[in-house]
Amino acid sequence: MSKKILITGGSGYLGRNLAKKLKNKYRIYLGSRNNQRNDLAKNETGCEAFPLDVANINSVKDAVNYVKPDIIIHAAATKFVDLSEKYPLECHDVNILGSANIARVAIDKKIKGVIGISTDKASPPVKNIYGMSKAVMEKLFISLSNNHKTKFTCVRYGNVTWSTGSVLPIWSKMFKKNKTILTTGPYMRRFFFTVDEAVELVTTSLKNINFLNGKILSKEMKSSRMIDILKVWKKIYGGKYIIKNERKGDRVDEYLIGETELNYSKVIFFNKKKYFLIGQDINKSNPIKKIVSSFNAKKLSESEIKNILNNRPEEYL
Repeated sequence: MSKKILITGGSGYLGRNLAKKLKNKYRIYLGSRNNQRNDLAKNETGCEAFPLDVANINSVKDAVNYVKPDIIIHAAATKFVDLSEKYPLECHDVNILGSANIARVAIDKKIKGVIGISTDKASPPVKNIYGMSKAVMEKLFISLSNNHKTKFTCVRYGNVTWSTGSVLPIWSKMFKKNKTILTTGPYMRRFFFTVDEAVELVTTSLKNINFLNGKILSKEMKSSRMIDILKVWKKIYGGKYIIKNERKGDRVDEYLIGETELNYSKVIFFNKKKYFLIGQDINKSNPIKKIVSSFNAKKLSESEIKNILNNRPEEYL
């Protein structure tokens, strides 16, 4: 019988794409508190989708008792900087309390492994409550990994292109109204990751969960200034953009590996692909020498940006 995977936040963009990628090898269950999107996720993926609120431990217990998963991929989150700054208690309840609930139930039910979906905003220096909440999730999972049979690991990456509520869908909705995009951070640099690359990072973690227990896995990503993406958008679609005041909590650059993590990070290869590994118990003899940030990362070329913008999901056309 196939192993079972429960994906929290399963009705989201990443959750649905993980389901489509994994469903031929595993029995996939999608849990989300948004029942309307659960129906959409079920129809899109062919996988069972059901109510799950990670902030409610009884809901988590019910979900785990129902599915009896071998692995939990914990993707549920209040994701966005502006939303988290405006509703910090919601961010706390979902991202911190929700992660603790997943961990408690996973340990209690002897789940084989938990993979936490994290973000570059969790790496130091942290500037906003969203990043801090994800940093707490990382530390929580890593700290628990040494004391229980359940394996805990996290993956950390940047903006998943065209993910629900992220910058490109927001721009697309603005553009449809009056061919005008408002930008709050034109000179900010951000990492961009396609959903296929994001899924590949999670599946790599899934395949190597015993080795990655107590560690964070990340991967080389290219970055771009937001204004450079806007310029390419304008070349392709026309219209204009207007620069507005920056949002509370935003920072100019993001970091995949911050300065205080350097002594606990190294380069590793899976199937000849380069990854970054972060963890307190990593051999310090050959650490990464400098921070990995959107400032010093390789930059997306114009053709790569065009490819991202031209590959919009159907719902944003």
